[in-house]
Formats: sequence, structure tokens, C-alpha cells
Amino acid sequence: MSPPDTLLIIAGNGRYPFQLAAAARRAGVKRLCAAAFEGETDPSLSAEVDNLRWLRVGQLGKLIAYAKESGACHAMMAGQIAPKNLFDLRPDFAALLLLAKLKERNAETLFGAVGDALAKNDIELLPAVTFLDEFLAPEGHFAGPKLRRRTQEDIAFGLRIAKEVSRLDIGQTVVVRNGTVLAVEGFEGTNDAIKRGALLGRGQAVAVKVSKPDQDFRFDVPVIGPLTLEAGAAGGLSALAVEAGRTLLVEPARLRVLAETHKISILGVKP
Repeated sequence: MSPPDTLLIIAGNGRYPFQLAAAARRAGVKRLCAAAFEGETDPSLSAEVDNLRWLRVGQLGKLIAYAKESGACHAMMAGQIAPKNLFDLRPDFAALLLLAKLKERNAETLFGAVGDALAKNDIELLPAVTFLDEFLAPEGHFAGPKLRRRTQEDIAFGLRIAKEVSRLDIGQTVVVRNGTVLAVEGFEGTNDAIKRGALLGRGQAVAVKVSKPDQDFRFDVPVIGPLTLEAGAAGGLSALAVEAGRTLLVEPARLRVLAETHKISILGVKP
């Protein structure tokens, strides 16, 4: 598709929204608007977009109103909302109506419902990797030290376990060592799961992060970045494997520097 004239970025935390804004500009998007969330979005994003509106998590009515006001026919979600904030919602009336219809309440159902609400107002939620193909993880080893044979065996084992765990919609990351599962990602998120598992692995743990079989790339893209490496380094992680072509690298240049500094091997794998 040709780049839209106006794009609404629904911006969570971290550097992902900044990376998207720069990539969208390079692709030819003329006007960028951002919906920012109190306690989540970095305020300096305002310098990278043409208009920014602050909201609270749960203000669906105001999000829809701003989306229509912006004139955008296309929107993208970029950056996470901290899991604790999904349980600390202060929903407006529109959000209450949405929540009442959900049998299960998790990131996928919540954000999927937001996407449906946008669609009802003629705003298409684009895949969150739109404009960002150059930042998708390549296949093979691409950062940090070369892999040892034992590490490669653990990656194959972790990949199988992670795919099964993700199929059950529990989490998308596992940490293993010598054929033993040390940690499975739950509500705490990828980085905390990696740190927890790496500490148990005592310098020999391997983390594997994958996509779900039915991953909705409009709002749920596997992402790793500098914070992921810092979490691994805090626990002594030895390697990190991600799904090639389906995992977004945030600040990839810095990621590679940190991989060398902390001696963490990073590679892209195909299931």
C-alpha cells in the first residue's frame, strides 16, 4: 500500500514509537499524530510528531474521538502498556461497554477489541511492523559471541517449548538450561521472565522468544531491545534466540553493542 497522508500512532512505552515515527517519515507519511498514555509514553515523543494528545489507559471514548479528530484513516500501535496498568484500568463509558462484551480479558482481547472499535469508525489498524521490515530479526547468528554446541541444543529445545506455551496463550518466552525449563513468561512480561530464569541458570541459561501460532500483528508483535539485553545481563544470560522475520528489533545498533559487551549471543531462528 502507498503510505497514508496521516497516521495515528497509539504510543506505549519505550523507544518503539520513536523508531516507528522515523520509519513512517522515511516512507513518506506526511503527518503523524500520537495518542500518548500517562505513565507510559515518553513525553519527548512530542518532538517527533505533528500532534500529540495525552490520555489515560482505559479512555477508549477519548481515543476514538481523537482518532476521528486527527483525520487519520490509518493507525498503528507501537510500544507496550505495562501489564499492571491493564489491571488498573479506569475505564470510561465506551471502555466499560467494550469490557462487558469480553469473556476473557488479556492483552490480545483488549487490544483486538480496540482495533474493532477503530474499524467501526473507519480507521484501519495496520500491522505494527508496517514501515519496519528492515528492523525484523534476520535468520542466523547476528550479534554477540558465536554459539556453543550445547547452546544450540538448548535453543532447539527452548523453541519447541516456547511454541507450545505460546499456543496455550500463556507467554511467548521461555528460559532453559541443559534441557531443563527454568522460567516461562507469564503476566510479568518478557524482560522479567528472562531475568528470573537467567539468575537460575547461573551464566548458562538460554532464552527463546517466539510468536503465537495466530499472532495478530496489528498490536502484538514480539519485540526485543536494549532493555531485554540488560535484563538478561543482570541474570547472566548466555544466549537469546528470537523468531526470524517475526520479531522486531528496537534500537538494533545498540542491541548489538550490548550483546558484545555482555557476551550474549543473539540469533534468529525458524520454527
